[in-house]
Amino acid sequence: MAVEPKRGRAVGSRFLAALAYGDYQTLWTANFFAGAAAWALIVARGWIVYEFSDSSLWVGVVTFAAMVPRVVVSPFTGYLSDRFDRRTVLRAMFALNALHNLVLGWLMLSGSAEIWHIVVLSFVNGSARAAQMPAGQALIPNLVPRELLLNAIALNQATMHGSRLLGPLAIIPLLATTGTTGAIFLCAGFYLISLVQTMRLRTASTGRIDQRQSFIRNFSEGAVYVYRTPILFSIVVMAIFHCGLVMSFESMLPVLSTKLLESEGGGTFFVGLTALLNESGAGFSVLMMAVGAGALTSAIILAGIKSDLTKGRLFFIFGVFSGLSSFALGLSPNLATALPSAIIMGVSTAAFMTLTHTMIQTIVPDGVRGRVGAIYSVHIGGMMASMNALNAWLSDILVGVPVLMNVLDGALSSYLGAPLVLIVTGLSFAIIVQLSSLFMTMRTIYGGGVARLAQAPA
Repeated sequence: MAVEPKRGRAVGSRFLAALAYGDYQTLWTANFFAGAAAWALIVARGWIVYEFSDSSLWVGVVTFAAMVPRVVVSPFTGYLSDRFDRRTVLRAMFALNALHNLVLGWLMLSGSAEIWHIVVLSFVNGSARAAQMPAGQALIPNLVPRELLLNAIALNQATMHGSRLLGPLAIIPLLATTGTTGAIFLCAGFYLISLVQTMRLRTASTGRIDQRQSFIRNFSEGAVYVYRTPILFSIVVMAIFHCGLVMSFESMLPVLSTKLLESEGGGTFFVGLTALLNESGAGFSVLMMAVGAGALTSAIILAGIKSDLTKGRLFFIFGVFSGLSSFALGLSPNLATALPSAIIMGVSTAAFMTLTHTMIQTIVPDGVRGRVGAIYSVHIGGMMASMNALNAWLSDILVGVPVLMNVLDGALSSYLGAPLVLIVTGLSFAIIVQLSSLFMTMRTIYGGGVARLAQAPA
C-alpha cells in the first residue's frame, strides 16, 4: 500500500503545483535526466549508424531494436510494476541503462564498435526503458492528489519531451570535439544521476497482484480492462495511430537533416547556421532540439489547465496539428522553414500524448495501472518500432525510384524520400482525427474529457 505523500514547500504557481510534493519533485528530476540521456542517445546512436552505413534503413533497424522491447518485454515489466515496489524497478532499470551506455562508450573508444553491437545494445536499452516507463507512470498518481494529476503528468511529460532540448543540446559541444564517444559517456552520467535520485524516493507503491494466479492470468487482467472499457480502448487506438503516423520520425531525421543542410535559403543567418552545422555534423541535434523546445512549451501550456472541457477540446485540436505539422516539416525546403515546423510538431505531439496519458491515468484504478500501462506500451511501442523501420526503408527506396525521378521535375523530386513519407503520414493522421469525431465515444471525449467518468473497479 502506497503511503500518502507529504506536501513540500509551496510553489508560487499553479503551473508547478505538483512540484510542491517532495517525492514527486525527486521523481521528476530523475525522469528529466533519464529523458535527456535517452534523447541524446537517439541522436548520437543514429548518427553513428548513419556514418557507418550511409543508409536510413540501418538507422531504422537500430531504432526498431530499441523500440521492439516495448512489445516483447512490456508484458513482463508491467507485471513487475504491479508485483514489486515501483521504486525498486526504476532503480534497477536506471542502473542497467547506465551500464549499457558505458559498454557502448567503451566499444566506440576502443574502435571495435560494429553495427551488430549497436543493434544488440539498442535492444538492451529499449528493454530497460520498457520497464522504466510503466513503473514511473504508475507511481505518479501515488505522489500527488487526483486534482493535480494533469499538472503532474504534464510536468512529467516535460521531462520526457522537453529533454529532447537538453539532451541533444548537451552533446553538441561533444560532437564537435570528442565526437559521438563523449556523447555516449555523458548519457551514462545522466542515467547515474537518475539512479541517485530514485534512491531518495520515500513513497512505496505497488499494484494489486493475486499471487495464487499465474503470470498470464494476472497480465490478462490488464488487457481485458483495456479492451472492455470503450472510452479507454478508443484513447489507446488514437494513440496507436498517432505514434505510428506522426511520432515515428527518428529514423528519418539523419537523412532529412542532411537534405535540409544541402539547401540554402532563409536569409543570411540561416545560410551561416547551415554552413556551421554542416561542418560540425550537428544538424540532427538541432532538429531534435526544435522538437524538444516545442514539447517543453506544450508542457507549460497544459500544466495550468484544470477544466475537463478544455482538455477534451485540446485533445482534438492538438491531434489535428500533430498531423499538419508533420506535413509542413515534409514540405520544408530548407532549415529556415523546417525549424518552425519542428517546433510546432513538438508542441502538438507532446500535448496530444500528455493528454492521452492523463486520461488513461484518470480512468484506470491503481491496482492494474502497471499492467494497463504495459498493454498500452505494447501497442504504441510495436507501432513505433514497425513504422520507424518501414519509414526508414521507404525513405531509402523512394529516393531511387527511376520512374518517379523521370516524371517529376527537379523541384518536386527533392521531396522524395523522407519528406514524402512525412507529408503522407502527417496528412493521414490529420484526416483520421477529423473522422474519429464521427464516433460517439470520441465525440464524447472531444466534448468534455473523461474525468467525469468514475473509476471502474479492476
